[in-house]
Amino acid sequence: MKIGPTWQRDENGWVLPELTLGWQCLGWSGRWLRDQSGDDWQFTMEQARFLLWYYAVDESGRWLNSSSVLQRLKGWGKDPLAAAVSAFSCFGPSMFSHFDGDTPVGAQNPAAWVQLVAVSQEQTKNTMKLFPSLFKRDALDEYGIQIGRLNVWGLGDSVQIEAITSSPLAVEGGRPTQVVRNETQNWNSSNQGHDLAGAVDGNVAKSRRGTARILDICNAYRPGEDSVAERMRETYENAQAAGINIGLMYDSLEAPPDAPLTLDAAPDVLEAVRGDAWWLDTGPDGEVLKSIAKTSNSPSESRRKWFNQITATADAWVVPQDWDLCGPRQGEPKPSVDAGEQVVLFFDGSKSDDATALCGCRLSDGLVFVVGVWQRPPQTKEWVVDRAAVDRKVRAAHDLWDVRGFWADLSDARDDETGARYWEPYADAWARDFGAQYTLQAVPSGPFRHAVNWDMRGLTHQKLFVEHAERFTSDVEDGTLTHDGNEILRQHVRNARRRPGKFGIGLGKEHRESARKVDAAVCAVGARMMWHMWLAIPKPEPEPTGAFFL
Repeated sequence: MKIGPTWQRDENGWVLPELTLGWQCLGWSGRWLRDQSGDDWQFTMEQARFLLWYYAVDESGRWLNSSSVLQRLKGWGKDPLAAAVSAFSCFGPSMFSHFDGDTPVGAQNPAAWVQLVAVSQEQTKNTMKLFPSLFKRDALDEYGIQIGRLNVWGLGDSVQIEAITSSPLAVEGGRPTQVVRNETQNWNSSNQGHDLAGAVDGNVAKSRRGTARILDICNAYRPGEDSVAERMRETYENAQAAGINIGLMYDSLEAPPDAPLTLDAAPDVLEAVRGDAWWLDTGPDGEVLKSIAKTSNSPSESRRKWFNQITATADAWVVPQDWDLCGPRQGEPKPSVDAGEQVVLFFDGSKSDDATALCGCRLSDGLVFVVGVWQRPPQTKEWVVDRAAVDRKVRAAHDLWDVRGFWADLSDARDDETGARYWEPYADAWARDFGAQYTLQAVPSGPFRHAVNWDMRGLTHQKLFVEHAERFTSDVEDGTLTHDGNEILRQHVRNARRRPGKFGIGLGKEHRESARKVDAAVCAVGARMMWHMWLAIPKPEPEPTGAFFL
């Protein structure tokens, strides 16, 4: 699985940015830096493409992305790349100066302040220990470079690279021009990682014209640990799903979901996942395979470290790789539901905290698809779902498809002005306008009869839903379920946790106050449940043709 602009291709080959200071980074590094053998520094082609995109600018010379994440398997060369980026950011022409025709030109930043940040000193050592052998002798003289244990100074001590593992309070208030955050898969609440990340974000955000940058380097994270790396991946995926640009470039090369972790198959998988890191010993007799073969290393850790896969938590509702295998493969077109097709719809309505979601299921084959998801935008404190926008989407769905059933689980949230249940007037209107066409009525009889309102608080409905939640996970594991590959649904499915109850194994958030939403996953189960119920309805026998033969 390839994520990020580094992997874009067209009929002419690799797609590269039109405007970038990356070419100057490549040239400067080859001139002033050296590798472990003492030869001129040379990036791999994969690293070079990443740097061209990392240093890409727009027509005004502003960075295309203020933050970037580089996620690769262990041993790929993330620390050497970070060291080279730090050196270029401190001493090279890394600051946009002007355009020479259509070519952006960089200049050395006289106030360059590069920070290598980690939550432990051991993490910064991986990068800092590279500097004594990184600079050529004439570079030390040209830039007046002095190398200490935790600092690199130059140009009369006017610029520096520093390693930081101090408290967030000590970091806050600085004005760095480039920050490298190391091993963010290990940054979490227990080691003040989130506070440290917040302090860095604040420092970078106040830079003049957005000139400061953040580069995160990490391995695949462990889901459920709520690490900075996990939050960055979720932020990226949510932005992609919403179609908004938040200035975050994410670049990763991961084994496909169905990659087998066997001694026979692993060498071929590793050959693909290592990219251009030819130095990694990934062959049948290599050290990486020996690590995978050790029973002391769990399969999930081997997948995380060497396949660069984000594996499931112990209480994950669905294995992420299984879910991905049920959707379109990378590069394949996403399935669409044509106008006039018969579908069922399931709605989960909230007001402000949880997401509001609407999913469907195609009756001809059980394809699960997303109609719409409305959730609080990132960094937004006050937000209420736009009921009118949701209503328009519901009505548009009824105009587009032959809807044979539409069930809605309404939250108990109240309207601030009327005190009525937030979604009840809309559910009543939908039932009034469309209910007569539904084969599947939400509550077909009794005192609470309603075409749309399907209250999951009722024990009968809870039992039915949990039964179908279990059936849903079985269908995912068996590969008999298909979905449209929607990114928000994928995120909500990954967020969901197994929730044992008196009726079986349901699904829910990791905890009540969690910001990781699962509402689209709930709707997917509901829509699929309705599909199974549709299949159970006795169908009329086909009419005889009237002809017979003796």
